[in-house]
Amino acid sequence: LFFFSLFPVLRGAHCTEAGRVCVGLAVAMFEKTLTDLIRGIRSHTDDEAKYVCGAMDDCRRELRTDSLDTKANAIAKLTYIQMMGYDISWAAFNIVEVMSSRKFNHKRVGYLAATQCFHAGTDVLMLTTNLIKKDLTGQNIYDSSLAIDGLANFMTPDLAQDLANDIMSMMTSNRPHIRKKATLVSYKVFLAYPDALRAAFSRLKDRLEDPEPSVQAAAVNVVCELARKNPKNYLSLAPIFFKLLTTSQNNWMRIKIIKLFAALTPLEPRLGKKLIEPLTNLIHSTPAMSLMYECVNTIVLGIPDHVPSIQLCVQKLRIFIEDQDQNLKYLGLQAMSNVLKIQPKAVAAHRDLIMACLDDEDESIRLRALDLLSGMVTKKNLQDIVRKLLVHLETSDGLHYRDEVVSKIIGVCSQDNYAFVTDFEWYVQVLVQLTKVESTRHGCLISGQLMDVAIRVKAVREYAVKQCCVLLDAQHLHSSSHQHRNGVCEVLFAAGWLMGEFAEYVDDPVRALEQLLQPSVSSLPGHIQAVFVHNTLKLYASVAKRAPEHQPFQEALTKMADVIEQRVPLFVQSGDLEVQERAVTVMETVRYVSKKRSQGTPVDEELAALFDGELNPVAPKAQKKVPVPEGLDLDKWINEPPKEKDEEFAERKLTADVLFVEGGEASITYKPYESDDEETKSQKRQQRMSQNQNNPFHLGAGELKRPQGAAAAHAGEDMDAIPIKKLDVDVPITFSLPEQKKKKKKKISKKERKRRKELGLPSDSEEEQTRIVEISAVEELPEGAKVTDDEDEDKKDDPHSRLNIDLDHIDDSQLMLPTRSHRQVKQSTEPAETEASKKKAKKEKKHKKKHHHEHSSKTAEASDAPLVAGLEDTPSSVTVAAAAAAPAAPAPAPAAA
Repeated sequence: LFFFSLFPVLRGAHCTEAGRVCVGLAVAMFEKTLTDLIRGIRSHTDDEAKYVCGAMDDCRRELRTDSLDTKANAIAKLTYIQMMGYDISWAAFNIVEVMSSRKFNHKRVGYLAATQCFHAGTDVLMLTTNLIKKDLTGQNIYDSSLAIDGLANFMTPDLAQDLANDIMSMMTSNRPHIRKKATLVSYKVFLAYPDALRAAFSRLKDRLEDPEPSVQAAAVNVVCELARKNPKNYLSLAPIFFKLLTTSQNNWMRIKIIKLFAALTPLEPRLGKKLIEPLTNLIHSTPAMSLMYECVNTIVLGIPDHVPSIQLCVQKLRIFIEDQDQNLKYLGLQAMSNVLKIQPKAVAAHRDLIMACLDDEDESIRLRALDLLSGMVTKKNLQDIVRKLLVHLETSDGLHYRDEVVSKIIGVCSQDNYAFVTDFEWYVQVLVQLTKVESTRHGCLISGQLMDVAIRVKAVREYAVKQCCVLLDAQHLHSSSHQHRNGVCEVLFAAGWLMGEFAEYVDDPVRALEQLLQPSVSSLPGHIQAVFVHNTLKLYASVAKRAPEHQPFQEALTKMADVIEQRVPLFVQSGDLEVQERAVTVMETVRYVSKKRSQGTPVDEELAALFDGELNPVAPKAQKKVPVPEGLDLDKWINEPPKEKDEEFAERKLTADVLFVEGGEASITYKPYESDDEETKSQKRQQRMSQNQNNPFHLGAGELKRPQGAAAAHAGEDMDAIPIKKLDVDVPITFSLPEQKKKKKKKISKKERKRRKELGLPSDSEEEQTRIVEISAVEELPEGAKVTDDEDEDKKDDPHSRLNIDLDHIDDSQLMLPTRSHRQVKQSTEPAETEASKKKAKKEKKHKKKHHHEHSSKTAEASDAPLVAGLEDTPSSVTVAAAAAAPAAPAPAPAAA
């Protein structure tokens, strides 16, 4: 009540320093703490956003005060609000102000807020260089720790270049805590300023042998991160890391070192032989499963030629897979997949264990076992594995998992251009069986496989066509057409296409035509209907080609014409434009051919010639490799370029003048363009403005007119109070994915066969009991084009690529980083001042300094003044902030003005 009674007085005394202090005390007395803010947010769950906006307004008012305690409390609350997802970038300058406080409690709040919301694009970071440098080089260990922690989160290239020397000096500090943090933050410095790596490498190398274990661990972490992308630059540190591996008892540091050796052993084969003994000892002795896993992983990736070690790793990985811990089981399966790439025989002995993992409750483990099982496929066990997967598919739950099983079955059978498939009729049966999987989303994949097998393998075309006849009668495919485009009904696309493309293998063409044009087809997606209708013409042309030689085909041709005449009109009325066009084409073509046949001039051979020719698969990148013909300019307009608006308007006006003339022939006269003078332009402008003001529908940029008439009656109403009716429209939104083509791989070369023989995979000699099937691996490309795999790979800008520096040969000139300095003020060339003017200037300067000292002492007595003032206090606050954050200016020269 006392402060409330003082408010009228304080309002009048607000301009004085004492009044401002009293107002600050009054605000501080009633301000909310961070605890109050959290309690209020939890109690306002219904209108949280409104409460937070009110709290942010309170924080804005608190930041206008002169009390650093109040400002620090406001920044702490804003930091919590920022963690909830709200933007507090408007308080960036106030955060720097709190960071510059001399009190540790305030500084800690400021650095925490900066860590949360500062980033490389924050403008006020340029003001923090001198502030951070002061905290880094100070004697207070807590201030230095705060500065290092904050710097690691908002490092920029400018800060890294300005503070690199200071951080390098801190790496040799006599305080282990500071050495550890400086070593860790040096990694962020290297990413932002790569040139600092050369100068700091020797000190980083010394930290690997630091007597303090925490500093050693920090240095190991930094080197491991640097070597993750550029391992060859750190081969010289292998002896030091080997010593740490054999002497250290810190398992986490051992794990880091072993990961580093996994990257170094492929570069230096002798290193792998040296590591066999310590790694095997650790595998036998350590109880830590994480360390054992890293040892196994390093042996598999770095020493794949040492068979006894690989066998030991497989035995340990079996223990992982048999463990009840799901994490260990997952890691065991993942490491086993790496062993499979180098020693397939060692993994093949544990196939039963991997098959048992398919029944695990965890879906991630089942997926990992599925990947591992698909890599164990050979020509001998392909059918056995696929049969077990089909049985497992019937009992498995989850749409996503079933789709993964379907894709894996197709993937293992089609890899390397069906290298493991010896019986393609069996594979077609598998594809037909996969169409019965409930709610599968791999309809396009199955459809593409049916078409690809029939195109590439000529021996299986007849059997594939017969299976397609069965698919056309499958009711579950027609009933699933209401699902998304990639549903199982997409299989009918391949069935209809194969029926027409390989019509010579159709036993009953009339029955096949009735299947293609059955009424239920009209409920299928439009692109499937279009294929069905179009392939009826192919089927008709195939029968017409054979009709002159065989009497049964002549009768079938007449029946087919009647079926087309009766059922195709249904598709002429389709809502899909493509279906309409193809249906009309089929009807008119059949009518024309029938008419010519009745007149005694058959055109059956000409009709069949439309569909002659062998279809080969097209390479995935064939379109990109089509050469541009000589003389063709792709940037040149094919037709006349579109006219500008003025030209188009003039042409329309001219046409109107020509059309609407009174009698006689129209005569066109062209008037030269004459520019108006200033007076005429001014009159036209005033006339246009007056018309716009009187026009109620004109949206001008001037002042708003007062509402008149009916609009004035509603002028006082609150527009926000008008209820808004939500309109619910029951229109489903569907997205259709484009049909993806399966990437075709090259035929197995002699070198690949030799490698497979060495790895224990079956060679061609083991297929004596199976028949040889010719598989077409030809993929059409433009003339002179070659298949390449790296054309579409975009190289991204990786910051680690700039750290690919040769650290074995560092010059002495590269050990010293350039020191950034500010521009020096040039000395004045004016004549020297007189002695009297010098004394007068010196006297005025002394008087001003004395006045400023008295004003500062009064302010310090009233409250603890901040080092950096807010932007909204006074116009001079920007100068104060710049003086606090900018580096000290050099001393002026004696003759400077």
